[in-house]
Amino acid sequence: MSKYDVVIVGAGNAALCAAISAKEQGSSVLVLEKGPVEKRGGNSFFTDGAIRVAYQDLDAITKVIDLDQETINKIEMPVYSAQDFNDDIMRVSKNQSKPELIRQLVTQSFPTIEWMKSHGVEFELNYANQSFEKEGKVHFWGGLPIKTVDKGIGLMRSLFNRCEELGIDVWYESAATNIVTENEAVAAIEVQTKDGLKTVKCESVVLACGSIEANQKKRAEALGEEWNEALVRGTEFNTGDGIEMAVAIGAQTFGQVNGCHAIGTDANAPRVGDFQKPGDIYKKHSYPYSVMVNVEGNRFVDEGADFRNYTYAKYGKEVLKQPKNIAYQIYDAKVRPILRAEYDLEEATVFEATTLEALADQLDINKEQFLQTIAEYNAAVQEGEFNPSEKDGKGTKGITPSKSNWAQTISEGPFYAYPVTCGITFSFWGLATTPEGAVLNKSNEIIEGLYAAGEMIGGIFYENYPGGSGLMSGSVFGKLAGAAASRHAQKVK
Repeated sequence: MSKYDVVIVGAGNAALCAAISAKEQGSSVLVLEKGPVEKRGGNSFFTDGAIRVAYQDLDAITKVIDLDQETINKIEMPVYSAQDFNDDIMRVSKNQSKPELIRQLVTQSFPTIEWMKSHGVEFELNYANQSFEKEGKVHFWGGLPIKTVDKGIGLMRSLFNRCEELGIDVWYESAATNIVTENEAVAAIEVQTKDGLKTVKCESVVLACGSIEANQKKRAEALGEEWNEALVRGTEFNTGDGIEMAVAIGAQTFGQVNGCHAIGTDANAPRVGDFQKPGDIYKKHSYPYSVMVNVEGNRFVDEGADFRNYTYAKYGKEVLKQPKNIAYQIYDAKVRPILRAEYDLEEATVFEATTLEALADQLDINKEQFLQTIAEYNAAVQEGEFNPSEKDGKGTKGITPSKSNWAQTISEGPFYAYPVTCGITFSFWGLATTPEGAVLNKSNEIIEGLYAAGEMIGGIFYENYPGGSGLMSGSVFGKLAGAAASRHAQKVK
């Protein structure tokens, strides 16, 4: 029988942060990865790498990103304080997020970034998606100026390398199946390996193996039958195992059962994340500058309600509600040059025509209604200066739904249509925990030796999500849970 102080279930960002944190506290650590080595890394492997962090100024950023003075002199970067971060989460969650969890997240975000850097994770400025040039200066906006080098691929490579350097054991194709308790405290964990069922004795378990997003049955039960049709943007292995194991020993579930992070993604993207083509390449996130219509030819959201950072995680659900679970993002020649890089990839599905009529002929759409919708939209566009770097107030008048910002006529050929469907990233439902990640039972008492991190923690996100917050949450609560699990293990040994 194997014996470790701390066992980590999962091998994504949150899990490996927990493993490294527990190891540096002096514990022996085992990481269990349900998938094979070539499919390791969880949802984190697929991320674009943008990570939301509270910082005081550009000087703070230079503590984690090496910048020469010439580069610094060309940058304008507004302060993004812990209060700003807190306010953004509470605003988009409609004040439903658990305040003590959010306080922990935002106050620990920058120290955690520094800690990650100390363990070999590399960061760079998020030029492509969060900046614009004006009068010789690069202006950052939206509270998201940092990303990991080489996206989620680079993040996970760095974390796995660090685990190897520290002597942390990783078992692949090893699915945790049951938490064993003695006297209402964690005593061991059962693992289904390639060589059969094994029992690993331990003092602490950290569950960091995602929620239910890749389990079609559980997803439909929680979110609705239409979610059977959603694509899974990340790993196929996040099937709710950790939640089931925790509930079996009395854990309390918590958070928004019918809530999730879901985006508009290419209609021809893989049904589950493709480890051969990671890096979030199928998303379609220039929609604030589009007119978005369903197959009936009707608009259904305010495309320009807010910056993409604050709407993309909920608009996927709106696409899923449409007939055939499909929508089209429509652009004209004026806007096409400023679309994000993913629109230029060979994987992007696009239809192009010199007229709107010819474009409609290529689409599965009600042509007459589509042309009427575009005509009504064009007539409703108000005067003003189009400015993609800020909420420009250039909207529409007299149509429903209105478009609040970035409204331009669809009038200059060629015209483009990008078909999108819904891709689910993660569920907002998880376990009830303390701010340090200790799992609570139904009486709000700590289950001795059981911790959670990443998507496993319920109560952080509701309804919506500020871009980059999930990656930061995984890192913060992974680090905290790993340290707490190690302290518990040392105490009871």
